[in-house]
Amino acid sequence: MATAARNEAPRNEVRKPLEYRFPPGFQRNLLWFALRRFRPANPTLLFQHLAREYGDIAHYKIGWNHIVFLNHPDYIREVLVVQNENFIKERTVQRTKMLLGEGMITSEGARHRSQRQVAQPAFHRQRISEYASTMVREAARVRDQWRPGEQRDMAIDMMHLTLTVVAQTLFATDLREEVNELASAINRIMGLYNFLVMLPAAEWLVHVRPPGLAAFVRARKRVDAVVYRMIAAHRQRSSHGSSLLDLMLAVSPDGGPGSEQSLRDQVITIFLAGYETVANALSWTWYLLSQNPDCERRFHDEIDHELPGRLPAFDDLPRLRYVEMVLAESMRLYPPAWAMGRYARNDFQLGDFLLPAKTTVLMSQFITHRDARYFPDPLRFDPERFTPEARSRRTKLTYFPFGAGVRQCIGESFACMEGVLLLATLAQKWKLRLVPGHRVEPEPLITLRPRYGMRMQLEARAETGKA
Repeated sequence: MATAARNEAPRNEVRKPLEYRFPPGFQRNLLWFALRRFRPANPTLLFQHLAREYGDIAHYKIGWNHIVFLNHPDYIREVLVVQNENFIKERTVQRTKMLLGEGMITSEGARHRSQRQVAQPAFHRQRISEYASTMVREAARVRDQWRPGEQRDMAIDMMHLTLTVVAQTLFATDLREEVNELASAINRIMGLYNFLVMLPAAEWLVHVRPPGLAAFVRARKRVDAVVYRMIAAHRQRSSHGSSLLDLMLAVSPDGGPGSEQSLRDQVITIFLAGYETVANALSWTWYLLSQNPDCERRFHDEIDHELPGRLPAFDDLPRLRYVEMVLAESMRLYPPAWAMGRYARNDFQLGDFLLPAKTTVLMSQFITHRDARYFPDPLRFDPERFTPEARSRRTKLTYFPFGAGVRQCIGESFACMEGVLLLATLAQKWKLRLVPGHRVEPEPLITLRPRYGMRMQLEARAETGKA
């Protein structure tokens, strides 16, 4: 794969206009198609069409802006790894600054590197292992509150559980009393996400507050209030701990407005990334298990065999192989981070194509993970795709739920451990059945949520499954 094109001309030489070469794609502007075929609120339909009609790489325009969609691991690696320095986060991610500010997801360059360096110790293997008991304790608390035959929205329950876990592990804060308030505010923001992305000049209009943005501002204030209370409580402590928030406070000791804003941005970013993605992965996993009884049976058998009459612990993770495979296959079919985008600083080469600066490059885990070239019978739920042998044979970046390159998710190990431990703890006591008639449809927002929630009925397991 070719590297970035160099376009400097020698001094005193007249620079000729570059002859860009674009991939195949739409002849008309996407705005024309959007009115007829593709709902702006569901870009996965567009991506599916591009992959089906044009293959590995496709081009289209929105207004004057060039967009390139990638669906091949070589192209994806070229952008995320090889030519990473030529790209920054694209427009839709920049729009999330309205909520996240300059946190680790949206920041660039030296600021991003500094934030990642500060946070890194909180995700070290030794610290990760210390979080396990908290995760299991909270999952056991939730499962003991459930009742046989009860119908619950797993999307909401998993959000509350993972929010509590991330608060206690990474921020050493008990938010149980505020979980409903915080989750409600973030849900309100998520419901406005597509409106914020599509609205022209939303960053400026937020100060005018038309109806949709007024609701966003109110919800953001509720989230900020919780975050600032948490920061203030940590500043008042006489001794410093070793949580992620303590690490952040150590490099922002002055407490001035700029320092507090920076802390707020980092905390809310990790909160959102740390609880939202895992919660969605768990919701989709419960759904997929309920639809695949053979896989569900093997899942429960492993848990019963490896955890006879006791709660799971960190040391059990290597023995919960099938649980891990189930989670991985769930994130293949329903990746919480369902798409990624980059914006080119300079002209660049992708294979045979020369593309201009300011091109937006998009790639979608939701599409690539369902490509039959890499995953035969791609819509079938099959955890065997993630045996060690199958993983070793797979081409890199055909499966990338946590991204790739220097901006790969810093919390990948944390999320995988949390997912396995929460699944195992809850499944020791319960089976979950999708409520008949409940509509299941993915909704691509900042993360891939179930559009109508995930209504499930609780079924108590036999005594052998209890811990």
